[in-house]
Amino acid sequence: MPTPKLRVAICGGGIGGLALAVALSKYSNIQIDVYEAAEQFKEIGAGITMRERTWKILEHLGLSKDLSKVTNTPPDGLPGIGFEFRRADRADGFQFHLYTTPYGNVLFHRAHFLDIFVNHLPTGVAHFGKRLLSYEDDKGNSQVKLKFADGSQSTCDLLVGCDGLRSIVRKQMYDQAPFKEPALKDVAEPVWSGWVAYRALVPADRIRRANGGKEIRAMTHPMMYCGKDKHIVSYPISQGRIVNVVGFVFYPEAEGKAFNGPWVTECDGAEIIKHFAGWEQEVQELLRHVDNATLWAIHHLRPLPMYTSGRVALLGDAAHAMTPHQGAGAGQAIEDAFVLAALLGDPAITVHTLWKALSAYESIRLPFANRVLRESAVSGKMYEFNSIFKDKYTSLGPAIDAQWSWSMESTPEEEVERALKRMRGLEVKHKL
Repeated sequence: MPTPKLRVAICGGGIGGLALAVALSKYSNIQIDVYEAAEQFKEIGAGITMRERTWKILEHLGLSKDLSKVTNTPPDGLPGIGFEFRRADRADGFQFHLYTTPYGNVLFHRAHFLDIFVNHLPTGVAHFGKRLLSYEDDKGNSQVKLKFADGSQSTCDLLVGCDGLRSIVRKQMYDQAPFKEPALKDVAEPVWSGWVAYRALVPADRIRRANGGKEIRAMTHPMMYCGKDKHIVSYPISQGRIVNVVGFVFYPEAEGKAFNGPWVTECDGAEIIKHFAGWEQEVQELLRHVDNATLWAIHHLRPLPMYTSGRVALLGDAAHAMTPHQGAGAGQAIEDAFVLAALLGDPAITVHTLWKALSAYESIRLPFANRVLRESAVSGKMYEFNSIFKDKYTSLGPAIDAQWSWSMESTPEEEVERALKRMRGLEVKHKL
């Protein structure tokens, strides 16, 4: 290709990094390199949910047709169930709220979802076994130097850290930032939310056979089984062949404290069953088919004061890792990518005007994603009757709906237009 106007290095090949790579591939004058520490692209976890806001971005990226083939809930334009909420920590469980959205929830197995992005990557952009050790923003040569654990090095015009909750890029950015308040450096460290999550996959046929051919609700639509200090999220994935199960347990006294031990471990189904003993029959029918699970200590970030510094930017979990209680983490990473790619692809952006794109990206995405980060943690407490609404169902239900208001107040296209307008209004040159 001819000399590119920008060389963009993407550190991390998860959903956010690959979304940015696919979005940037629409611009033939931008060189893309994706550096992944593992030997292949892979996703850890199980289910993933998407709503109308994110689906519109996937349509813009040309992915919706292929993604429709790997979901059991392709959008049809009609309202659908977001979640059915049940008071489930008692034998006589009951529905207390039904949350509906324009598209419902589009449900995926995370690995299948990631595969679609991989299939749309241009040839030759992926580099595996490249664990970033450090970077140097060389202002004299107008480039960023990258050093990897295998001893290799590279350069780029822009480094985008898509390297997750424990981001190396974020750590170095904040370590080197000239904050007037030294305590701001500490905000870049992940903190334990107080929740642990038991994640498991259950074959739908196993449940069906045990119930004489009958299906339980979690086999047909997204469920939120709620109880005091605990809740279970469950929904079908893989065209309905698998039921995704995530059981959350909250330790209020531990919120914000250090978690002692590994953040992810393996466990058996008996451990999950013990935590949800006495819950309604439908929950018991679901959990008794869990053989193996993983136990996750759910960490998140506190809202960051900056996503960019010099020729370096943060995206996705590296910028705003959040609790999973609104199912919004992946969607926010994709929205980061959509906005940043539109800015970088604008004809006015070159190596010399890159600062304008980064400034606009941060000004639009930081307040938005930080808001979702905060709302997600509050939502989790609502599901467990730990909010100001406690278990007053008539007020709790509408309050849960209001937590998702951010998704309806604008569209991704409008956010891009706001970012482009902000970028074009910047006149004073900022030193990178």
